[in-house]
Amino acid sequence: MKKIKKIKGIVLFSGGLDSVLAVKLAEKSGLKLIGLHFKSIFIPEADIKEIAEEINLPVKIIEITSEQIKIVKKPRFGYGKNLNPCLDCRLLMLEHAKREMKKQKAEIIVTGEVVGQRPFSQNRNSLAFLEKTSKLKGKILRPLSAKLLPLTDLEKKSLIKRDVFLGIKGRSRQIQLKLAEDLGIKRFLSPAGGCLLTNPSFAQRLKQMVENWPDFNEKDCLLLKVGRHFWEDKVLFVVGRDFQENKQIGQLFQKGDYLISGKGFPGPSILVRFKQKKDNKEFLEFIQSKAKELISRYAHKKPLVFDLKINY
Repeated sequence: MKKIKKIKGIVLFSGGLDSVLAVKLAEKSGLKLIGLHFKSIFIPEADIKEIAEEINLPVKIIEITSEQIKIVKKPRFGYGKNLNPCLDCRLLMLEHAKREMKKQKAEIIVTGEVVGQRPFSQNRNSLAFLEKTSKLKGKILRPLSAKLLPLTDLEKKSLIKRDVFLGIKGRSRQIQLKLAEDLGIKRFLSPAGGCLLTNPSFAQRLKQMVENWPDFNEKDCLLLKVGRHFWEDKVLFVVGRDFQENKQIGQLFQKGDYLISGKGFPGPSILVRFKQKKDNKEFLEFIQSKAKELISRYAHKKPLVFDLKINY
């Protein structure tokens, strides 16, 4: 008997439960998958290759930080609840998937999206919008909610098995957890480890950065992950909360910054960053004054009179 050649698909693979289940269901339908995982400073790092290896999925990792920063500054289709331009980011990922599709001679893109799981980007209208805008109508398969959505081109031609797909909707993950148990899937990323742009605290910090430094870059964004933040006259003061954060702040220091700590006693390190060059005496006095105020507030033990150690 002649062996039937499996149809290739590209799966957007986050490593989360939904994307792992989407892989399993799509493979049951007859697809041979290649994973795409997107890496960014806004996406917490994970052992994605180990998770992919457990389900025998070859995976390619694509860095999208610079593209995401451009989107965050000016999204075409707006933000979600926080500073998350989910529709724009999803379209970015689909564009990468389209290119990989062509390269691999694949015929469909698979995702772990579930109808109604995310109010901004995973309602029926948004899913249809993504297909239309990306010019991928009929080319995106969402196995977990496929029975609630229009048929893909491959389903219409009966080239893949539709009966293995599900009709999940909403935010509950009980069905997915039960399916994972049935399939023996034990390793996947927690939903809490998602995109930082959806995190209210991180989004608020980023919003302040957008307002103060419209031309912010990747190195600036890295500061958002550490310390206490204080803005004054478009100058950012990042204050370490412990020894480890003091170390991280030191590693983020770059030319043009000031790195300040108390001289001769333990306390927080303070990284000072600003975009407009200000080398005059008045500005230096302002920085020193603010740094003394912050060190006095957050150092556990300090002398009544102290000097500052300043690197720049």
